[in-house]
Amino acid sequence: MKNLALGVVAGLGLSACASGISGGTMVNTNPNNIMTQYPVETAMLNIYTKQRSEKLVAIVGNQSASADIQITLKGSFQFNNKAVQGAEVNTINKVNNRITDQSVAINYFTLNPLVFHGFTDSTGKYSLSNQTTIIPKMATVGDSNKLITETVYADSSMRKKIGSYEQDWALTRDTNNTAWLCIENSKNLLLSSDPIGTSSECYKINAKGDILASKVTLSQPSTNGTKTVTFVSQ
Repeated sequence: MKNLALGVVAGLGLSACASGISGGTMVNTNPNNIMTQYPVETAMLNIYTKQRSEKLVAIVGNQSASADIQITLKGSFQFNNKAVQGAEVNTINKVNNRITDQSVAINYFTLNPLVFHGFTDSTGKYSLSNQTTIIPKMATVGDSNKLITETVYADSSMRKKIGSYEQDWALTRDTNNTAWLCIENSKNLLLSSDPIGTSSECYKINAKGDILASKVTLSQPSTNGTKTVTFVSQ
């Protein structure tokens, strides 16, 4: 899935999206009023397939970086010989409030159950997702699993492979009635800069699967150890 591309300084970048729309079903709490289960599939629908806008911000050195994200549903498509739905992700990147880059991509997916199939973007990239596990409707705090393996090609001919990366998901506790749903990316492959490193996209969710807040952490090796930047929803 491609949702955000952000270059903030040389050798740093970001791949993510954030925020969402209400949905899902309330679940019961235990006798101590601690929520233990959350609707993971509904949360992912809200994160990746709902029309919305979002802004992520961070301070990098002495500069302010931001990404204005607009998700627009695009209807039905044929993608990799499958009938799918598409959601366009338009991201405008700014440093010190000046536009530095704009990224446009379409993620392709099917519903019931939610399955991701890949993406295309305005640079011509063509990516196929292999989702080998079903996204659970409900998960317990502490659960985790594989999400997808994505193979990215230079164009739709698929003759030139750029690379591949993996995404996993994990559910961890935040408060008694909220949790963090995190998508862990094994590489920053989709960035225009050096893809070495990892990124983590985390979304605070409630019992309905609403997205209450988000944070994206990008980590990249450097000569002085690991360089880390965290973007938060505004």
